Amino acid sequence: MSVTRKPELHQDWIDPHAYGIVKALQKGGFTTFLVGGCVRDLLLGFHPKDYDIATAAHPPQVKRMIYMSFIIGKRFRLVLVKRDDQQFEVATFRREVRPEDLLDPNAPQGDNIFGTPEEDARRRDFTMNGLFYDPIENNLIDYVEGLPDIEARILRMIGDPNIRLIEDPIRILRGLRLSHKLGFTIEPNLRASMATHASELEKSVLPRRREEILKILRLDEPELAILECFDLGILKHVIPTLHDLLSHKDRRELFFEHFSAYRTLVDDPADTTQLFGWLTFAMYQAAVLGPSDRAEQGLEPLTIEDEIFQRLMRDELGMYKFEQTTLVKAIELLPALARTEDFKRRGERRQLALMKNEGFKLGLRLAEVDYLVTPDQAGFWRNAYRKLRDEIKALEAEAKAKKRRRPRRRRPNEGEADGGDRVESRNSRGGDADEAPTGDDSDDTSTNDAARPPRTAIDP
Repeated sequence: MSVTRKPELHQDWIDPHAYGIVKALQKGGFTTFLVGGCVRDLLLGFHPKDYDIATAAHPPQVKRMIYMSFIIGKRFRLVLVKRDDQQFEVATFRREVRPEDLLDPNAPQGDNIFGTPEEDARRRDFTMNGLFYDPIENNLIDYVEGLPDIEARILRMIGDPNIRLIEDPIRILRGLRLSHKLGFTIEPNLRASMATHASELEKSVLPRRREEILKILRLDEPELAILECFDLGILKHVIPTLHDLLSHKDRRELFFEHFSAYRTLVDDPADTTQLFGWLTFAMYQAAVLGPSDRAEQGLEPLTIEDEIFQRLMRDELGMYKFEQTTLVKAIELLPALARTEDFKRRGERRQLALMKNEGFKLGLRLAEVDYLVTPDQAGFWRNAYRKLRDEIKALEAEAKAKKRRRPRRRRPNEGEADGGDRVESRNSRGGDADEAPTGDDSDDTSTNDAARPPRTAIDP
């Protein structure tokens, strides 16, 4: 272990709430540090978005000492501290499970075996994320040689990457993303292990892959990360449809050309529909406009409704139902958006029907970035939307009110007075908009594959 006084970070950058939580726990007699990405970012000269805190105090002790704190989690219990519109996670130092722990009937369940700061640091993923910082004493604590790697801008795994990547395959995507975000070089042994164990990603749950895909799309140059995923053989285990697309030289060039051109589609990086729309529309255009032998095989041209794109959105990207519906309707609206004269001839009811289509706003953005409408036409659609905005909002409010008033659905085992027709629950058709897609309830996302048709390539 090395302790460095006055590290190369500015104490004024530290969030006062995070500082106060650390100070309160230390005053109570518990060793407490800032940890992980916030320390790394402070050393690299970035203002951290989040502050994680590690402490020797157990969750009930933290809850008693810190106001507005709540114990959350079962497999990994920690304390969530709320301050204004911010949240801070306070976790107790942990250690790896030992053989004797498995024989102890009183051992805590899940990942809740507490340990020392050093044991906790050695459980973390990369050396640059294993640093502790004491903002009260202004000390940087480094058990894993993370500071030299930060100074050399090297991404290195703590421990044997061949073991650590199998423990949590998502570390493959996270490591690749962080290397591009921070401009770090992936250590050669780690890079080789990423390629070797890329297939382990198929065992990870889809919602976690979805989050990493979104974070990659938020990078300054996501195309470089996507290309490296392809080169390392990672992409075929995460987004196999994109891997197939990039395997054809002409389509690969078309994809990256459209992907670069459509970047302005995303004006809000927090809007997941825009991010997924950007990626999917670029893939769609490369597949539709690229060389194909579908006509020679007597097949219809590809559309966004084809199973290959439905599986891409549902099973590979993990898009929620509302995101899929919005994107599909947006693409289907593109021909209509190029025909403003047809719209003018419609009655007000039909004009409202087009404007309140949930894919209208995204469709207009797609039409603009793909130059399917002129600037005058884009201005026409915006003016038309403004004129009908009150009516559209009234219709949307009415639809929401009807949804709230709908009768309670009867359970399948309840008697049916109308002849026994069973009413399907909402979750049986894919769940709510804020839930993961159907089939992602287990750690193995291939659980339901037997019930689905096999994945088809863009050209069968």
